[in-house]
Amino acid sequence: MVRGFQQMWSLFEYNWCSTSVIHLETASTDRGQRLDQFLHNQLPQYSRSRLQAWINQGRVQVNGTPAKRSYLLKGEEQIQVSPADLAPLHAVPEDVPLEVLYQDDDVIAIAKPAGMVVHAGAGRHSGTLVNALVHRFGKLSSAGGDLRPGIVHRLDRLTSGVILVAKTDVAHRHLAAQFSNRNVEKIYLALVHGRMKMDTGQITKPIARDPIRRVRMTAKSSAGRQAMTEYKVLRQFESYSYLEVKIGTGRTHQIRVHLASIGHPVAGDKLYGAPAAEMPRFFLHAHRITFMSPTSGERITVTAPLPCELQEFLDALH
Repeated sequence: MVRGFQQMWSLFEYNWCSTSVIHLETASTDRGQRLDQFLHNQLPQYSRSRLQAWINQGRVQVNGTPAKRSYLLKGEEQIQVSPADLAPLHAVPEDVPLEVLYQDDDVIAIAKPAGMVVHAGAGRHSGTLVNALVHRFGKLSSAGGDLRPGIVHRLDRLTSGVILVAKTDVAHRHLAAQFSNRNVEKIYLALVHGRMKMDTGQITKPIARDPIRRVRMTAKSSAGRQAMTEYKVLRQFESYSYLEVKIGTGRTHQIRVHLASIGHPVAGDKLYGAPAAEMPRFFLHAHRITFMSPTSGERITVTAPLPCELQEFLDALH
């Protein structure tokens, strides 16, 4: 009861003044939970990245001492959070070049280059796809929030290729339903280390967050989320295989994790065990996407050509 009262008072403090110190108390049932996860659960009015930034800045104290994000709670602790002034929670327009592959009244398809982050987060607030979209198109779907206007799905920072953007809320919901129901066909091109034994294959291992290295995902946990990846060999080289990959689900790092789990990491992807490669990125490209138009109901296919740096690397293997 005391804990509940303190949390209610903390929310009052938040509404009265965003810079007031927030007081929380852990219970025995919180024992073993990470500090950043606990704060995310208790303070949903703040984003996870904002809470983690405050922890890194020493603005979160456990029993009077600054703690790390990975600190494991022991229960019966006093936690103080000193919020920093909030940055504007909206995407800022930036004049960043965009390659538009397709556009109609509801949908835009963009060829995202490798190295571009889709939306702000984890300390990155400029140079994102969203910044460029807001500058180029102005108003987009608001269903994803002010920081992610128009964003229906994502690609990893170092993955290039086609990505869909919703212009309207109706289109956003329509596309989101298609992704959720697995009615969107997503085809990738990948170069992996080693020669595949089979010309085609399917990987269905569940995917979960790696408990040791939190920046990674893993296909070794039975408690992970269902995932399905199909591949077809397009060409074999002496020490590489060039694949067409189709995913039936959209888990974080799915293709990279699944291919690494069968001993064939994506070329250049050192996070998942690939040796150093002569390229500044990994060889994974979202080549083609097929979806139903929210406007006409017809099936639309958009293709993003292989970027020059990947084509040149591939040509050199010949």
